Amino acid sequence: MSTTASAARGHHAYILDDQIGFILRQVSQRHAAIFAAGIGEQDLTATQWAVLAKLVERGPCSQNRLGRRTAMDAATIKGVVDRLGKRGLIDTRPDPEDGRRLEVALSPAGQALAERILPLAHRITAETLAPLTEAEQATLVELLRKLS
Repeated sequence: MSTTASAARGHHAYILDDQIGFILRQVSQRHAAIFAAGIGEQDLTATQWAVLAKLVERGPCSQNRLGRRTAMDAATIKGVVDRLGKRGLIDTRPDPEDGRRLEVALSPAGQALAERILPLAHRITAETLAPLTEAEQATLVELLRKLS
């Protein structure tokens, strides 16, 4: 047996398949594939859907706050808002409380699209979590929230 093979089986072995980052990436890739298949012809990315969903959930807000609420940095949220605006799915205007900030809101077309997608989004979540029991699903979500 080689020294390398012996060390790989040793007490301090680093087995990639057992590492949380590797497992999370695999789960994320699986979910991304389920999302892409489920959203399909709607032509939305996961980050674009996150913005629409958060605006449905919380209503209009500043672009900066929307970025924080959707876990996107300033450059990413700006790009997403710009793309959704070009598609006519969101409206932007100066924030009534501070004209230097931009307020983002769903347009009527964005509201209609979000309402059509919501059932698909629920199915995507259900399919992602399908291998788990309901109790395991709740535990997984609770544990992942602790890590985020």
